[in-house]
Amino acid sequence: MSIFTTEITSEKITSDNPIHQRLFRAYVESVPFIRGDVLELGCGEGRGIDLINQKAKTFTAVDKIDSVITKLKAKYPMNKYIKSSFPPLSIFDDNSFDTIISFQVIEHIKNDKLFVKEIYRLLKKGGNALITTPNILMTLTRNPWHIREYTSKSLESIISDSFSDFKIKGIAGNEKVKTYYNANKNSVQKFKNVDIFNLEKNLPSFLYKIPYEILNRINRNKLENKNDSLVSSISEKDYYLNKDQKDNLDLFCILKK
Repeated sequence: MSIFTTEITSEKITSDNPIHQRLFRAYVESVPFIRGDVLELGCGEGRGIDLINQKAKTFTAVDKIDSVITKLKAKYPMNKYIKSSFPPLSIFDDNSFDTIISFQVIEHIKNDKLFVKEIYRLLKKGGNALITTPNILMTLTRNPWHIREYTSKSLESIISDSFSDFKIKGIAGNEKVKTYYNANKNSVQKFKNVDIFNLEKNLPSFLYKIPYEILNRINRNKLENKNDSLVSSISEKDYYLNKDQKDNLDLFCILKK
């Protein structure tokens, strides 16, 4: 059974490619920070594990999806995989990890302050944590899978409760990425124009997930069919780590204990 939706993108689905490459770029940017005992919270299908394994002494990953954990255990038997929801993370002792990674996860967490507090607890002194999350200023439509989204300022207020040493940067894209983003924005707006009952804002999330997934997949396929050469040609090299700016696609946070 496939786990892939428009929320959990796949490198195997061409119409997902621009999003997959954007998410993969965060792992590329994480490489200089990876050392020692590494924990990934919300590993998904394992997008960045090959990169992490090159630098980590040990690698432990946690995810709530059972099929993900089963597949990753078989593919990477040298690593440790745990099926669990979080926070809290009482399965781990204080000061257990040198590096903690959690990409595109905090927006799904109900108690985000506890989530960051637990990351601080689990980090060894001098350790680094990396968090990414969508920049709400660049979000095109409500995502029913997300409990909330952040600006850099609102995320800073959550992080600063636990960490005093942190930087917020962003993942941005070049002109090729901007062309795709603008095409996506125009296409999404057409769907919004026919939402006469404003279901995007008014429908409960558990119901909105159904039309959201259907329309999002139709939209991505439409963008691929309209300009396949653009969609398929975007790579992680078309994204880069940027200073904190309002038009960054994702927030990229570097936390140090």
